[in-house]
Parts: sequence; C-alpha cells; structure tokens
Amino acid sequence: MGKTKPTRRTMFTGLCTAALAGAVLAAPGSARAAAPAGPDHRPDHGPRWQLKESGTDARFRGLAAVSRNTAWVAGTKGTVLRTSDGGRTWREVSPPGAADLEFRDIEAFDGRRAVVLAIGEGEASRVLRTEDGGATWTESFRNTDAKAFYDCMTFFDRRHGLAMSDPVDGKYRVLSTADGGRSWKVLPNTGMPAAQEGEAGFAASGQCLVSSGPRDVWLATGGAARGRVLHSADRGLTWTATDAPIPAGDPARGVFGLAFRDRTHGIAVGGDYRADQPSPKAAAVTRDGGRSWDPAGRPPPAYRSGVAWFPYSRSTALAVGPTGTDVTTDGGRSWRTVDTGSYDTVDCARDRGCWAAGEKGRIARLERR
Repeated sequence: MGKTKPTRRTMFTGLCTAALAGAVLAAPGSARAAAPAGPDHRPDHGPRWQLKESGTDARFRGLAAVSRNTAWVAGTKGTVLRTSDGGRTWREVSPPGAADLEFRDIEAFDGRRAVVLAIGEGEASRVLRTEDGGATWTESFRNTDAKAFYDCMTFFDRRHGLAMSDPVDGKYRVLSTADGGRSWKVLPNTGMPAAQEGEAGFAASGQCLVSSGPRDVWLATGGAARGRVLHSADRGLTWTATDAPIPAGDPARGVFGLAFRDRTHGIAVGGDYRADQPSPKAAAVTRDGGRSWDPAGRPPPAYRSGVAWFPYSRSTALAVGPTGTDVTTDGGRSWRTVDTGSYDTVDCARDRGCWAAGEKGRIARLERR
C-alpha cells in the first residue's frame, strides 16, 4: 500500500436523518467498479462516485474538500492538484523541486490557502504552505531528527493546528502552529503516554490525526499489540490512551483513520492493509469522546483507510478503502458496501460536497440529484 511506517519498522440545520441519508444513497453517476460485488455488496443501489479526470497517475492520500466546487489533493511524486470547478479541470500546483517528496496529507482553508505534509525519514518529513492557490510555496518546517517520521496534520481553525510523528524516544512527537502553518514548534511530551513497542501511526489517508472544535484532537495508532486512540482536550499538551477493538498485533494492522462529528461522537476504521489478509473488525464507534470504543455490529467487509461524516448528519458517514466504499446510516454501528472502486481517503465539505481520492490518479465527487 505504499510506504507506511509500521512496514518500514519490521445543509443545512434541521434536515432530518432520513432525508440526509437519502441524499447520499440516491447519488447518481458513479464510475463502474472493475470487479463485481457479492450479493451483500450492491454498488448499483448506493452512493455513486463520479470519477474526475486528473491527468496524472499519482496516488493521492491527501485530500481537502473545501466545497462542492473546490478541492485539493496531494500525493506521490510531490504532486498537488487543485480544482475550482467541481473537478471538471484540475490545475497542477505542485511545489517546485518536490518530485522526490511523498505528500500524505493536505489541509486547506479555502481555494488559495493550504498546508501540505510530506512524510519520510529525517528531512523527508516537511511542511509547506501556499497563500496563492499553489502558485508559490513556502517551506515552514523540515524535520532534522532522524528518529522522527511525520504522518498527519489537523487544524482546529485557520491559525491553530498540529502535526504528529511516530514515537521518538518512546513517545509520539507533536508539532504545533498558531499562525496557520507558517511556523511550527515541538510540544513538550510530558503529557504524552508511552508508546507501545512497535506502535506507530499510518500515513494512509491523512486521518490518523483529527480534530473537532477548538481544542479536541485524536491520534490513531497500530502496529503494536493493541490498536489505540489517543485523545487530547487541550490542543496536544496532555493525552489519554484507549484501546480500540480494531485488531492490531502486526505492523500492517491497526486503526488507520478517524472522523469526529463533534467532540463526543467518532468513528474509527482500519484493519490489515495487505490485500491477502482479512479485516474482520474494520470499524468501531465512540459516543464519549474516545474514552471507550465499541466494535461495529456489522463492520465493512475489508480494510478501510478513510472515513468522513456526511455534513449535518448525526448518523450518516462514508468509509473508503482499496476494495470499496461503505455507508452507515446509524452512526457507525452497521455498514453497507455501495461501491467497489478503489479509494484511499474521503472528505466532505460543509456544503455537502464529498470527495474521494486514491491510486492511479483517481479522484471522484459524490453526485446528487
């Protein structure tokens, strides 16, 4: 699945739920899946992704949905694309000299301002920022610690954000910005619990570090004996860790992606990213901000790397992975496969514009009537 760290280390207010779910489930216009679905996985009766021509074969694991019209993607070979016309055309706005970088996360404030994260050993982990739609980029952070490997970013608002690295000297390392990503500092690790042996984050979808509201942030882990979700209520200064019911115990297994619709209700997805390995418990839910997690009663049938709540819904969310897209209409307790196309990440904007991206330049928007 590309380079993820464990491997290297061995609208509207008032809409009712039924109407909202219907808007998702009736979305027309998907590209046909390459492989047929089984009897319980009926892509012809669910949401339809409309593939958009990206003009590249880069793999996109970084995605930022600004609106139905505007989105950013970031991926392999230092590639960054931006659309402002709903995906009809994509402008390549890759930073100059970035062809050797591996972008895995991008956070956008609008169609002009965005922050992108490159992953890798040592100086390969970098953060760059643009304020002019990608016409120019400024490098705002370059990792100089050979033991650090940055995975994901999140922003609480237009100024305050965090980025996380795999454990350094036994604890996860967290960067903080208070100026929209123009500058970064390493936070003290005194409030960070010890990492497990072999534990790390997965840079698979830009969703191993997510936030909700002005101060709450969650960090997803795998690769160790237990998959965990760490939570901070003070922008990364102090953390608590909770075991997740998504199986770990192997460098390829654990929690890959998180989504919170508010500071209490969240969904975790993951599994085993190897195509020949099963992922029998690929999703979990929390209703108390991550203090406890319950396995989905009917989880997705395979590994999923990305998840997003449908805007303004209390119960509808999408999960994606290399073998398909699943939808839940009961807050993550049960999932139904509705598309078998390959995607690595998914994101929804406040105007109900949902986007997905993945391998071989695949980018799609969820269409509606």
